[in-house]
Amino acid sequence: MKKISDKSYEIDMCSGSILGKVLVFSLPLMLSGVLQLLFNAADVIVVGRFAGSQSLAAVGSTSSLINLLINLFIGLSVGVNVLVAKYYGAKEEEEVSVTVHTAIATSLASGFLLIAVGMAASKPLLVLMGTPDDVIDKSVLYMKIYFAGMPVVMLYNFGSAILRAIGDTKRPLYYLLAAGVVNVVLNLFFVICLNMDVAGVALATVISQCISAGLIVRCLMKSGGGLRLHLNKLKINTRKLGQITRIGLPAGMQGAIFSISNVLIQSSVNSFGSTVMAGNTASSNIEGFVYTAMNAVYQSNLSFTSQNVGGKKFSRLNKILFVCLGVVTATGMILGFGAIAGAGGLLSIYSSDPEVISYGMKRLVLICSTYFICGWMDTVVGSLRGMGYSMLPMVVSLTGACLFRIIWIFTVFARFHSLTVLTLFSLYISYPISWIITTAAHLFCYFRLRRKFPKEDVDEYGA
Repeated sequence: MKKISDKSYEIDMCSGSILGKVLVFSLPLMLSGVLQLLFNAADVIVVGRFAGSQSLAAVGSTSSLINLLINLFIGLSVGVNVLVAKYYGAKEEEEVSVTVHTAIATSLASGFLLIAVGMAASKPLLVLMGTPDDVIDKSVLYMKIYFAGMPVVMLYNFGSAILRAIGDTKRPLYYLLAAGVVNVVLNLFFVICLNMDVAGVALATVISQCISAGLIVRCLMKSGGGLRLHLNKLKINTRKLGQITRIGLPAGMQGAIFSISNVLIQSSVNSFGSTVMAGNTASSNIEGFVYTAMNAVYQSNLSFTSQNVGGKKFSRLNKILFVCLGVVTATGMILGFGAIAGAGGLLSIYSSDPEVISYGMKRLVLICSTYFICGWMDTVVGSLRGMGYSMLPMVVSLTGACLFRIIWIFTVFARFHSLTVLTLFSLYISYPISWIITTAAHLFCYFRLRRKFPKEDVDEYGA
């Protein structure tokens, strides 16, 4: 077989130690996720320190809505990851190539569609969320500039998914590092020197995303064999798009489902005013670093499971899941309790207002002490999607997370009417409860579906 890619960046997921290779795969991915979060964190920190609490609340109030609008399309990259990994594990180079070109073409089409959606829907949806009058104009401006960069956001995410499928998590890290440095410098320049407020941080983010996307396209154009991107061959293969959509669309819908519940929670937070919103924003940003580290383990499980299914190494499937559950537990507990230990100092990075810090602390302690359970939930989903099941996790998440939280907000939370510690607790406690319920359901589904696959490996002749 011809060379598919640069072997120095690949990981053989179908043989050898699972734990060691999961760690080698996950660590660069964790750092990549952290750097990607720094795009947003830099926005939040700069506006919080140099533009005030209103601007901080404006940027923060958009995050759940942005995630809601883009998660459906980001989910398609999961389908790309699974498909490329499966074909790569099966050594089907031509299928890898067709999938790569379809993925990149789809990413661009998705990005331009999101520009239209973001521009049209930003203000109506922010109004629907109950965004306060003193914040909404800045929130709308930030969202419109952010959505102008959607094609490059999609391009980077789909391109990264292709590289992850073969075990390459290092080069996306290098590209994000370069883009992250540019983002921070431009944030400071636009806000402090040019007084551009939220428009400045949004513009800085878009420019930095252009850099990371450009680098990943360059990487694919220089890759070997099936991974090589030829711009003149960019087109959407309907059969491959169907396969990508079958796996990725439910994944995207699941992300959107979680975002819907988070939008409802954000709307509940908005009812308390800009100070509580700012505290919630600061805490959410810190939590994001813990989550993205755990999400790297989910991505690892997804890629490892997909390749081993493609390579018919079925004896490794349970081992991969258990190893990843152990890694995500350690990651979530170490980072979660570490965030709690340094909560005061971390929150003060975002705002010097004691009230903002106090409200941020109330959320941070509860979420970060239980966040590893969310890691369990996502990791099991990685196994299910890697085996080719994507609709089922979506349905389970719809019931166990979104529906549960909606019911909770309109029942338990609705019983409290004044701004008290107990009121906020009754809102935030819905997160860990929903994680426990959904994890248990996903585990039940995994062990039932695992029975459909052979217990032992199958050679290339099907023996």
